[in-house]
Amino acid sequence: MRLRKRKPCFPSCSSRHKVDEDEIYWRHRKEDEELEWSHHSTHLITQLTQCFSTAMVGSRAWIGGLFHRTNTKQNDKFIDYPLTPLEEERLQRLQERLQVSYDETCHDHQESLRALWQCAFPNVSLKGLISDQWKDMGWQGANPSTDFRGCGIIALENLLFFARKYPASFHRLLLKKDGDRATWEYPFAAAGINISFMLIQMLDLYSEGKPRCLPGMNFVKLLGDDEEAFDILYCIAFEMMDAQWLAMHASYMNFNEVLQATRMQLERELSLEDINKIQDLPAYNLLYQ
Repeated sequence: MRLRKRKPCFPSCSSRHKVDEDEIYWRHRKEDEELEWSHHSTHLITQLTQCFSTAMVGSRAWIGGLFHRTNTKQNDKFIDYPLTPLEEERLQRLQERLQVSYDETCHDHQESLRALWQCAFPNVSLKGLISDQWKDMGWQGANPSTDFRGCGIIALENLLFFARKYPASFHRLLLKKDGDRATWEYPFAAAGINISFMLIQMLDLYSEGKPRCLPGMNFVKLLGDDEEAFDILYCIAFEMMDAQWLAMHASYMNFNEVLQATRMQLERELSLEDINKIQDLPAYNLLYQ
């Protein structure tokens, strides 16, 4: 693998804004120390796959530990704020979605998975719900249902929404069409599961009642304006993650670092005072580039 030359500045995911250099400087230092990966080292490839699989599809509690870096002061302080009846109703419905596990014996869940394949590869016939073909989409193995254990059905719903609502953006990321790509790229579908869980943690949606953090509080306002706000935010976050990936010249083992950088950027955007609807987020335009 050929090491790339660093550039003095890096584009951010927020509509041509720049990523703060102090956030990624240490990552540059780490890149300088990376060893060249051998294409012939089967042992190394196996190790990397096992490591990434553990990170991507671990239990809910384990993955939650990756994203426990929240705004501590705000989480420790009870923030009382009113919800409109519409906001309360939509938040409750969203939280109910989070409690539904993926059931590989459920016909509706099976059909959703088939629909995702059809959206991703419309000209390729799927041989079965258990098939090595799923690896082409970035699942960890031949049976995608095993990847959902850390997040549930909402991860599949997010991916399917992305494919149907923003097909051009979905395929651009799925097929890695843009940018100077690494030899070892992130697996698309497995990355999507982590983005779903990252958003749930960041917005404090697993808490009882209302979110107790500023991004979560502001998100509920967006949800009141648009019931699809969470699904659209997922699509934005996926675009942001890919932009951070390219900006950081990331590779296989840098995924968690990229996801953390994406979370910080998204938290900043959700904390802006003039965000009243999901389309007000600076990164929303990434869906139409």
